[in-house]
Amino acid sequence: MLRSKIHRATVTEACLEYEGSLTVDEDLLEAVGILPYEAIVISNLNNGERFTTYAMAGKRGSGEIVLNGPTARKGAVGDQVIIFCYEYYGEEEIKRHVPKIIRVDDKNRIANR
Repeated sequence: MLRSKIHRATVTEACLEYEGSLTVDEDLLEAVGILPYEAIVISNLNNGERFTTYAMAGKRGSGEIVLNGPTARKGAVGDQVIIFCYEYYGEEEIKRHVPKIIRVDDKNRIANR
């Protein structure tokens, strides 16, 4: 089941020479409950790419969304992406589960929850 989603974040940087991952402003990670090093799925609205990597906490309040390492080839600065995190739930948990979803503005600040 979907646990968390950051909707329409804007890529602020692409750094090919990094080990890999997606750096995300720590405020955004915290708002949806994604942990550093947790597996995430990214869908790029501009080119249709969909890929899996892990989250890295970026500077709090910076608005940064950085494609690192091989993920830098999956998009470009200015692209809009959706960041998903999934989790397995038991039958009873699923009945009560509501995913944490935020939308962000063009500066990657929380616009609504």
